[in-house]
Amino acid sequence: MSDSVIQVENLGKRYRIRHQQQGGVRYKALRDVMADTTKSVGKRLWSLTSVLRPPSSGSAPSSVFRPPSSEDFWALKDVSFSVRQGETLGIIGRNGAGKSTLLKILSRITEPTEGRVRIKGRVASLLEVGTGFHPELTGRENIFLNGAILGMHQVEIKQKFDEIVAFAEVEKFLDTPVKHYSSGMYVRLAFAVAAHLEPEILVVDEVLAVGDASFQKKCLGKMGEVARGGRTVLFVSHNLTVIASLCERSLLLQNGLNIKDGPTPEILATYVQTAGASPGEVRWEAANRSANHGRLRLIAARILCEGKVTGDVEIDKPTVVQYDFEVLQSGLNVSTSIHLFDKQGVWVLCGGTVSKALTPGVYQHSCIFPADFLNDGGYSVSIILITEVTRLDVHLRDAIGFVVHETKGREEYLGVVGGCVRPRLEWQERPLGHAPKLCTL
Repeated sequence: MSDSVIQVENLGKRYRIRHQQQGGVRYKALRDVMADTTKSVGKRLWSLTSVLRPPSSGSAPSSVFRPPSSEDFWALKDVSFSVRQGETLGIIGRNGAGKSTLLKILSRITEPTEGRVRIKGRVASLLEVGTGFHPELTGRENIFLNGAILGMHQVEIKQKFDEIVAFAEVEKFLDTPVKHYSSGMYVRLAFAVAAHLEPEILVVDEVLAVGDASFQKKCLGKMGEVARGGRTVLFVSHNLTVIASLCERSLLLQNGLNIKDGPTPEILATYVQTAGASPGEVRWEAANRSANHGRLRLIAARILCEGKVTGDVEIDKPTVVQYDFEVLQSGLNVSTSIHLFDKQGVWVLCGGTVSKALTPGVYQHSCIFPADFLNDGGYSVSIILITEVTRLDVHLRDAIGFVVHETKGREEYLGVVGGCVRPRLEWQERPLGHAPKLCTL
């Protein structure tokens, strides 16, 4: 189309995944690397002498050196779509669907393996907290640095400087190195720079979840203002309510494929249907460690109903969300929590454990939802592991999901009603006698 500012044609991104051979170790120390190098040189010398020397009849067959096996993984495959100028496009999908990979390609951070991308206009990207910031520089210096990275001239940055600082609400800390900023301050300043320097295309991943509720509301208002000003916004989020309010059109990715593109209400309905099913248990590889220097590792999560692993539970039965994790370092005070979201992305509730000193080892936590509490429908669970109050060691969104069904034979109870919870409350009835007679004039 003539007014398209983004044109994606048959886009694909392939990664090579290596697998550890059986009997391998989780990590290699320097001594292991030196030993492997020595063995490799010895094997090459042995194979060279075996070629020059005729084999003896009684010699044993030599062992064959096999490199680690690998396979191709397509994070994106045959994705095609276009975005018009001034359009706000929502991109949704489960973890690993390819959303972040797509944004990195559109932001020219990653090269595609196949396909073609055409972009008209200047792109500002906010994909990770503090992207483009230097930790040793102050907030003031990073505004100019990040603006230059986005392709802005110094005159443009000076014109918008006061607006950026006011929006980010970091006036007191403007001359403080950003390494001392909290994650919320980081994202406020990063978003303020990206949104105020007037890019033709604004690409935003779900980093806004770091900010507080008031700042998230301010950011959403700013993105709406950007869109109404004729600029284009690409927005990735797991919050379906925000997607529905901000985006008229959305794109649904699943396993790297673009399975549907159209009006947001239709896309959200399809996403809920495809994401509703759950195997009841999810496991993660040993390499899935926290970003915080490997303090904690999430091993598995499961949904239990009457002691059985299942993704489908009945409304009048207790539901258990259970997860296994490993403490990898000593001297840690660990607390864990879960966040429950409904099928529209509405945050239903959160619950957690009290911080407790745990020795290295594997632990299991279980959260029990009573019977007749959750309404029927689909839910997703995010799992959080924490060793410090201000730091999330592991935060796995949509770690596992389950669907609550109405129990057969109880359809007469309230019927189909809205809301996230539908407890079977205890009611009392007390007759008060006859109503007093009214006096007529």
